[in-house]
Amino acid sequence: QVQLVESGGGLVQPGGSLRLSCAASGSIFSAFVMGWDRQAPGRERELVARIGSGGTTTYGDSVKGRFTISRDNAKNAVSLQMNSLSAEDTAVYYCYLRLFGDPATYWGQGTQVTVSS
Repeated sequence: QVQLVESGGGLVQPGGSLRLSCAASGSIFSAFVMGWDRQAPGRERELVARIGSGGTTTYGDSVKGRFTISRDNAKNAVSLQMNSLSAEDTAVYYCYLRLFGDPATYWGQGTQVTVSS
């Protein structure tokens, strides 16, 4: 059983910053990919950022240059530093994890990020 717990969401003003964190626990031998997706009301879930075990990163076009993903392999944790936030970043952010040799994707419960003045 793999569990992911997210933290760090909340309300922030436009132009502000937030840092999301996600810690994985359970039967984790080797995390292949960790990342974040988001879903805004009425919109499809979209890639925010992901990071491979070797540190290779991929970002969604809308967050490039503003968001930075990082991971701590020893702690099976991933973080997302979000800068220059705008109302368009308002969404529920979901952490996920994929393991080597496991076809499943494990998801956190989601954390709300609201950008508003």
